[in-house]
Amino acid sequence: MKRKVGKPIGQEFFNRPTLVVAEELLGQYLCRQIEGETERHIITEVEAYDGQEDKACHAHKGKTQRNQVMFGPAGQWYVYLCYGMHWLLNIVTGPEEYPAAVLFRGLQTTTGPGRLTKCLQINSDQNEKPALPDSGLWLEASALNICKEDISRTPRIGIDYAGSPWVEAPYRFILKI
Repeated sequence: MKRKVGKPIGQEFFNRPTLVVAEELLGQYLCRQIEGETERHIITEVEAYDGQEDKACHAHKGKTQRNQVMFGPAGQWYVYLCYGMHWLLNIVTGPEEYPAAVLFRGLQTTTGPGRLTKCLQINSDQNEKPALPDSGLWLEASALNICKEDISRTPRIGIDYAGSPWVEAPYRFILKI
C-alpha cells in the first residue's frame, strides 16, 4: 500500500488482515504530541493478535468491557493495563466485529511494550481513540524502504498459556536495523 511520507496513516491501512498490517507497520513512525511538541519514533517491533481463534488474543473468549474496542472499527487504539502496572499499546485492525490488533513492542529509541508507553506517556486516556493527530497519538508513513530481508518473524513473547499452535505462530515482527 503506497503512503505519502510524513502523512498520517489512514483507517484504510488498518482495515486489512492483521498480519499484513503488522509487517507493514515496521519502519513507519509512531507519533506522539506531548506538551505541544511532536515526537516521531520508528517502529521496530510489533506482535499480531488475530481474531477469536487465536488463543493468545484477548478476544479469544468473546467480547468484554476491556476488549470491546477490538470489535470496533480499525484504526482505534486499544490500551490496557498489564500486570496492574504497565500500559500496553495496540492498534485495532481488520473489519468490525473481527477482533484483532497489533501490539507495539519496540521503537528505534525504546524496547519493551511497557517502556514504550511510559516513554510516550500513554495510558488509558488514549484507549478507544482514533489513531489521528487530533488524539495526540497517531502513525505516519516514513521514507524507509523496508524489504522482506529486513524483517525477522518469530513467535510472540509471554503467551505460553495459549498452547500449540499459537505459542509457535510467527506473529512477532522485528525490523533488523
